[in-house]
Amino acid sequence: MRAVEFQEYGGPEVLRPVTAEVPEPGAGQVSIDVAYTGVNFADLKARAEGYRVPALPYVPGLEVSGRVRALGTGVTGLAVGQEVVALTEGGAYAEVAVAEATTVFPVPSGLDLRTAATLPTVLPTAYALVHTVGRLQPGETVLVQGAAGGVGTAVGQLARAAGAGAVYGVVSSAAKAAHARSHGYDEVFVGAFQEPLRAATGGRGADLVLDPVGGDTLRAGLASLAVFGRLVSYGNASGAGSWSVGRPELYPLGVSVSGFSILNLARTAPEALRRLSERAFAKAVDGTVTLPVTAEFPLAEAAEAHRLMGGRSSTGKLLLRVAD
Repeated sequence: MRAVEFQEYGGPEVLRPVTAEVPEPGAGQVSIDVAYTGVNFADLKARAEGYRVPALPYVPGLEVSGRVRALGTGVTGLAVGQEVVALTEGGAYAEVAVAEATTVFPVPSGLDLRTAATLPTVLPTAYALVHTVGRLQPGETVLVQGAAGGVGTAVGQLARAAGAGAVYGVVSSAAKAAHARSHGYDEVFVGAFQEPLRAATGGRGADLVLDPVGGDTLRAGLASLAVFGRLVSYGNASGAGSWSVGRPELYPLGVSVSGFSILNLARTAPEALRRLSERAFAKAVDGTVTLPVTAEFPLAEAAEAHRLMGGRSSTGKLLLRVAD
């Protein structure tokens, strides 16, 4: 089968098309003939610095849409040929991918395989940030870093539908700001955000801050919380070292910090992931959320997809087209 792998860490140029053996599903697993693969920032971190890479060479990729090819022993509720979406632990930049059955879902009714490929990581993450972990209440204000990315695009729409009083975004360019405004954001700040946010909220700050960046950006978000506000960390795009908070940051205003990782949840609490994903996917079916595919590349051009995302100019969701 065709696949894309890297044999060393580095820039997009280390991604190489190869011919690989077709993987077989083990007990409790499913193999999938891949139609589309989603491109995520975690793929770039894997390629550049070995994030979640067990060994080299490595085929990256965390989410697919396609059709069930084979079922491992003990798998029930799925059928060969069935259209599915899945969260994988790598290996998705290939014509055939293997996933744990607990992270494989029938394609939601009314969605095609291309649209479904946008769902597995982005929409459950966004839903958790707004509802499950973030616990947004009607009338509250939200501040979202990376508002024009895949998760940010979904969060803006979910927060608006949940009755947020105001939804503020932070992006790195004017073009990204325009994208975010068209997907639920009331106001979008380019670059610096602390002073503009305070001005927009009459000095109050945000009730909920969502941060995938880490480092100084996370600390600025923490300092931007309103009384009893919550910050959810769900990534470390900055690559900053580990951080900690304590009484000086939390006690004065009664604020709190929590975290979320869909990849960790898939490993530690797969049944919770299933419940979360099913609720999230329903928001795509009923039209609450649309996730625009803003760029699509053939599998062999995965390096170009990484260059686009790594250049910080992409918005929405990027896909690799695997099936001809």
